[in-house]
Amino acid sequence: MASSNETVEQEQGFLSHLIELRDRLMKMVLAVVLLFIPLFIVRDKIYSWLADPLSRLLPEGTEMIAYEVASPFLIPLKLSLMLSVFLAIPFLLYQIWAFVAPGLYSHEKRLVAPLLASSTLLFYAGVAFSYFVVFPLVFGFLINVAPEGVQVSPDIARYLDFVITMFFAFGIAFEVPVATVLLVVTGVTTPEKLTKMRPYVFVGAFIIGMFLTPPDVVSQILLAVPMYILFELGVFLSSRFKLWVKDASDARESMVEEEVKTESSGAATPKTSGGYRNSLTDHNDSDESGP
Repeated sequence: MASSNETVEQEQGFLSHLIELRDRLMKMVLAVVLLFIPLFIVRDKIYSWLADPLSRLLPEGTEMIAYEVASPFLIPLKLSLMLSVFLAIPFLLYQIWAFVAPGLYSHEKRLVAPLLASSTLLFYAGVAFSYFVVFPLVFGFLINVAPEGVQVSPDIARYLDFVITMFFAFGIAFEVPVATVLLVVTGVTTPEKLTKMRPYVFVGAFIIGMFLTPPDVVSQILLAVPMYILFELGVFLSSRFKLWVKDASDARESMVEEEVKTESSGAATPKTSGGYRNSLTDHNDSDESGP
């Protein structure tokens, strides 16, 4: 009888997780749609703003062109949709965080929350850096190296693909400090080992810049140098919080050992805040026994 009750409760817990996941996904989609509507109304102005770093560098009398018949409509539509997702990132991350937070220990929550916030800010910083710093330099370089007699008239679809690629390249590159801290937190490496890897990281930054940016030296340097600087920042932060990370790891290990002892003794899992994971494989809150 007790086994039957446990099975029913596990099925109910699984359904509750699915219902919560559905609700949060609906909220995420609704947020994107609500942002998309006003952005679509001003889609032409948004594309003009996005194309400004290139448009102001084009020779006088030269404009961007559209090869495809539907491009004048589809490209601003695509830009509005991507921008709505981009602006909704903080809310989307919050919904993901709210869904997984009950399944984390208290010290893990203290770690994940600042990492989510910092990763979002760093991604936005990478996009802003590419728009305000990288684009003027790269576009100026590419236009100036065009052979004589060649008219530079970029296609709006190709330009959007290029810009989105650069945004993601620099946005992801600016996540290096977060990735470095995570590597140390999870015990994959230590700040001391990362310090010894500086020469390899320096070379690797330029290799990554070569693959993620257009085939020009300017954009490659503008991506590789910030990546290496951010790596040094990540090493510094990892060293500063090394003691805190060690305490968090010790707390996690002690909780796991306590759970193992509790399971082996057959006692109920203690009902304390952050004391157990709220996952599909959790133990029940109450230890029901059959008649």
